[in-house]
Order: sequence, then C-alpha cells, then structure tokens
Amino acid sequence: MFLTLRNRRIIQQGVDFKQIDKEWHWDNFIILQGMIASLGLYIFPVLRELLPVWNTRGFIAIIILHILGSEPLYYWAHRCFHGDYLFSKYHSFHHSSPIPQPFTAASATSLEQLLLTAVMAIPILGSILIGYGSISMIYVYVLSFDFLRCLGHCNVELIPHQIFDIFPVFKYLLHTPTYHSIHHTEMDSNYCLFMPLYDALGNTLNNKSWELHRIMSINSGKNKCVPNFVFLAHVVDITSSTHVQFIFRSVASMPYDTRVFMLPLWPVAFVVMLLMWAKSKVFLLSFYNLRGKLHQTWVVPRFGFQYFLPFAKRGINKQIEDAILRADRLGVKVISLAALNKNEALNGGGLLFVNKYPNLKVRVVHGNTLTAAVTLNEINEDVAEVFLTGATSKLGRAIALYLCRRKIRVLMLTSSADRFQKIQKEAPADCQKYLVLVTKYQAAKHCKTWIVGKWITAKEQNWAPPGTHFHQFVVPPIFTFRKDCTYGDLAAMRLPTDVEGLGCCEYTMDRGVVHACHAGGAVHHLEGWTHHEVGALQVDRIDIVWEAALKHGFRPVSDKNNISRKQNLNVNNNNI
Repeated sequence: MFLTLRNRRIIQQGVDFKQIDKEWHWDNFIILQGMIASLGLYIFPVLRELLPVWNTRGFIAIIILHILGSEPLYYWAHRCFHGDYLFSKYHSFHHSSPIPQPFTAASATSLEQLLLTAVMAIPILGSILIGYGSISMIYVYVLSFDFLRCLGHCNVELIPHQIFDIFPVFKYLLHTPTYHSIHHTEMDSNYCLFMPLYDALGNTLNNKSWELHRIMSINSGKNKCVPNFVFLAHVVDITSSTHVQFIFRSVASMPYDTRVFMLPLWPVAFVVMLLMWAKSKVFLLSFYNLRGKLHQTWVVPRFGFQYFLPFAKRGINKQIEDAILRADRLGVKVISLAALNKNEALNGGGLLFVNKYPNLKVRVVHGNTLTAAVTLNEINEDVAEVFLTGATSKLGRAIALYLCRRKIRVLMLTSSADRFQKIQKEAPADCQKYLVLVTKYQAAKHCKTWIVGKWITAKEQNWAPPGTHFHQFVVPPIFTFRKDCTYGDLAAMRLPTDVEGLGCCEYTMDRGVVHACHAGGAVHHLEGWTHHEVGALQVDRIDIVWEAALKHGFRPVSDKNNISRKQNLNVNNNNI
C-alpha cells in the first residue's frame, strides 16, 4: 500500500535540495493575496456589511465569469510568457523546477503573481459588481483555484482514466497532473489554466496528453518502482517525528533541531503516536537515486522509548519481520536495519530473522561494520590509549578488538568481568595485554580520547581531562556539557556526489550525509555482496568495508570535524 502513490508519480525523480531552496519563498503568492484582500476591505469597508454569507446565484455567476474571463485571459497571457523575452526574464524561473510539486505552483516572479492574482480577481469582482457576491463564494473560489493549481503541479496522477471514458467531455473541462506535467517537460503545448478546451481552440493541445494519462492511471496498481536498497528506520521521539517532508518540506531539508514554531505540533504528534501504536504498518518516508538504482527509507511506526518496553518487543519484531518479507517479495536486494531495529536484545542484530527465514533472497544488513570503520578512522594516528564505554556491545567489542591489534591500549568500562574476559580471549595472544578492564570513570581521568557507546551524564563526562575528544556511536548522541572538550557527531558518511533526488536530511545529519549504518547497507548493495551482515561484527571485514565505501564515492565527514576540533582546542587553550 505504501508504494501505491509512488507508482502514480509522473516524473519518478525526487525533489532535491536545489529545487527546495529555489522554491523556499513559495508562500509569497499567499501573502500577496492576503495583502490585496486586506487592502480592498480597508478601502471599501462597506463590503463586509453588504456581502451575504451565501448567494446561490453568485456561484453560478463566478463559474461563468471564470470560464469566459479568467480562462482565456490566462491562456493568452501564458502563451505570451513563453515568448523569448518574457520567458527568459520572468517565466523561466517557474520552469527551472525540474520536478513539478504543489509548491512549484506558487513559485514564480512578482509580475506573474500579480497577473495570476488579477486572473483570480476577475470572477470575484464581477460577481460582486452584478450583485451576486457572497462571503462563501469568495472563500470557495479562492480555495478551489489554489487547489486546482496545486493538483496540476502535484506530479502524482490522482484522476482515474475511467472518468474520461464515461464522460469524454470532461477531458476539455478539467486538466490532470499528467496534462500539466507535459507542459513542464515540453513547454510548447498545454498552456491552459484548468480547462484544456482553450488549448484545443488555440491548437496547442499536446496529442499525447490523454494517452499518457491513461497509461499512468492503468499502471498505478503495478509495482513498477521496486527499490534496490531499503534503509529500515524508526521514529526517534515525538518532537523529531515532525521532521518529515509531508509536514514541512523546508524544515525537513535542514538538519533536525528543536524549533519553537514546531512545538505546537507536539500534542498532535502525541495523538498520532498513539494511533500508530494501535494500528499501523511500515511506511515509505523518502527516496533518492544512486547510479540508476532506487534507494528508499521505510519507517517502522514505533518510537524510540517503545523499544525499551518489554511488552512491545514482540510487536516491534513483527513490524520488522513484515517489512523484510515484503522487501523479499518485491525483489529488494538489500535491507539495512537502523538504530534500535537491530538492537541485540531485540533480535540479535537481525540474526533472528535470518535464522527464521533461511531462504531469504533479500540480504539483511545491520551496517555496523561501516559504523565501526568510521569511528575507528576518526581516531588520530598518534593516539596510544582510549577509554571505551559500551564496550561489550557489538560495536564496542569490534572496536576494542580492532584497536588492540593496532597496539592501542583500550580501557574497557564494563561491570561484567566474564564478558570482558570473553572479548579478551578473542584477541590475538600478543594483543590481549592492551585490553584493560575498568569499572569506574575515574580510571579514565588522564585519557583524552573517549569512545562513547553508552549514554553518559554530565557528572561522568567531568572525569575526562580538558582537551578530551568524545567519539560516539550512541543514539541519541550525548549532550555537550564540557566547554573545554570537543564532541564528534554520530558515525556518518557523505553520499557520493552523483546522488539524485535527495531533498531531506536524515535526523541531525547535514545535507547529503547519512548514518554510517545507512551507508553500510548501500555499500553492501553496490558491491553486490551476497552474505547477510547480522549478529556479531567480523573484525577482519572492517577495513574491507571501509575501502569499498571509499571506492564507491562515500566520504567521511571527519576531515571537517578534525579541523573544527583543532580550532576549538586552540580557542579553549587561548581562553585558558
């Protein structure tokens, strides 16, 4: 079901950051309408008293005036705007958006917005002047006008072809999203506002319009847009749940942060969380294309805190299992489990599903091998000692074993001596001495490199000496309490430069940056590896996965982090 609308998309590419930024001020048209309406009421205050709430004749009058006035005026003005001078100076801005979207409808120059406002005003003022105006007529007409403009630019074919088969005359009374998309791709036909009748009369109706509409409508029920790679995420918390494109596209195009104007949505988000908990399925959140392959992010409708409720464990695993089986049926090559979806206590890092379904064609990946590689490659080469929290986790174990092989002393914080000894025995005999068991944070008070895999409080951070850098692979990231220390971001990688259609940020990541486990799954797909990556990390594969990621154009963000880290340390030293 969550792929149905995807199959109705006319232009399959996604909307990228460049288009979102270009259309950032799409609401100028709405502001202009409000200003003109307010000015009209200020100049003619008597209108508020004279206009009734309802007048049936007014609706008939405004429809006639729209058909005979607004439609032909817009049609001929639109054709003029496609002339060399007006197009290059004005209308090309509107057409510079490669993927039509509802926001594209209002993305235009001031001259075009004024003209469109005049086109809209003709039926309203005409109905009022002949005595048939009403308040409801104005609201219905304005909202319908804006709705139909957004419909034409929505890039999703919502109108079934059967309507035109039963009532052929409707073809000339209402344009479809496919009809207007042809105008954006070919630009020499289909100029009408809402009624293709005027294109037919002006001999500018594209001959492919109805056939393409029929094809789009018929194919909407087919799974023609099967992703090659799926990143299976979950909701982090209630506040960040509003950081999605279908709420505020502009906000989702920036890294997540708590924004005051979004806080009123918290009660709504809370209610939605309860409804999702009661009845919901995995849904499609975003997508992009990489080298001709479709990558999608699906979301398990569960929030971070729910993963720590014992009675919710079974239901969450059922959601993840259903998503894996659906991906397998669709023909997805690789599905990567994000964050808590691969929690060891929940499903053994995905091992539960692979053991339960040994004949899966889709490869299940936790992506933690690349997460470990990113974390390890951020550590300076001259480091001789590190302090590691979360040492007995999948990632902590792999990081500890890798570092001890490099003859780096690892202070492993754990209360379980048995688990420490088990990890120590996995290390080569000549490297075991580099693994040191510690049970208190005080033991790290002289160590300036902390690798954080478990949440630590301000009190615990205070044991770190000034100048310490906190590497971390804990979700959510720790708070930055120390002013005299620096903090690394969560392990992440920048997507290759040839990624297409990416228009949203992944949680707190910068534009074009994804979590390392996301990148790890993508690399697994690009390499064509046929093994599952579940359960314990294979330390010997850390360097292999890292080199494969670099080969495919993924880049670490640590270079920038190292520069800012040195700058911060210099500032701190100067302050001291």
